[in-house]
Amino acid sequence: MPDQVHSIESDASALVENDPSEGGHFSPRGKPVILGINGIGLWSLYIKEVRRFLKVQTQTVWAPAVTTLLFLVIFTVAMGRSDRMILGVNFATFVAPGLIVMGMMQNSFANSSFSLLAGKIQGTIIDLLMPPLSYGELMGGIVAAAVTRAVMVGLAVGLAMAFYPGVSLAMAHPWAVIWFGLMGAVMLALLGLVTSIWAEKFDHAAAVTNFVIAPLSLLSGTFYVISNLAPHFQMISRANPFFYVISGFRFGFLGESDIGNTNTAVFHSAIGLGIFNVVLTLVVYAILRSGWKLKS
Repeated sequence: MPDQVHSIESDASALVENDPSEGGHFSPRGKPVILGINGIGLWSLYIKEVRRFLKVQTQTVWAPAVTTLLFLVIFTVAMGRSDRMILGVNFATFVAPGLIVMGMMQNSFANSSFSLLAGKIQGTIIDLLMPPLSYGELMGGIVAAAVTRAVMVGLAVGLAMAFYPGVSLAMAHPWAVIWFGLMGAVMLALLGLVTSIWAEKFDHAAAVTNFVIAPLSLLSGTFYVISNLAPHFQMISRANPFFYVISGFRFGFLGESDIGNTNTAVFHSAIGLGIFNVVLTLVVYAILRSGWKLKS
């Protein structure tokens, strides 16, 4: 009996020592336990988002590849005569890189614009806001998953186009393919995240896709060089960040671009696009941190 009493007293003493209010081993109330980056949480969010679109990969990866390939077929048949040369290559080879990166950007936007919006509509947004993830980690996980989908779509589209007659996907500057492809995917992932925060129903996100993303993509030099446009329309095209993504990505394959007459102009565009994405990241982070349309 004395031993049992002693054991109970020892357990009580241990509880007192571990009680935060008594200065035990637990962290004080309000003090974060996870310091630095929550790597496990960030990785878990990333894997969750990747698995979400891979469960329906026929719709999210392979269907965009088929749709983009149909664009190539239609435009090469309608406009791509065998003697039609643009930037020193046939029309099919000219238009292929633009279609690849256009598909990457559109699907990056589609992925990130769904994440938070679906949670708000289904009432499961708390599952993303309550875990011990910082706003930067939440944004990073969603954007990284969107970029992953964009890369998968780009590889699928490129694989399909590699077998299309008359198309050459030999890369003159691999660094430009990687840089402009990733920067374009990140830019659209961030814009998709803002749309996901702002939208209250799927119609809102669809409106942004149809009236903003699609026109900016199609009117950015995907199927033509802007030197064929009137001066005023050339100025409008150069104000479109999509133009620099598509032209820079095409430069990586062809070694030629309508951004400027020298490779230096392409390099400056690469730097400018990186700075633009940094600014956009800070803006999206500020919106996400404010809790606008996420917390009530």
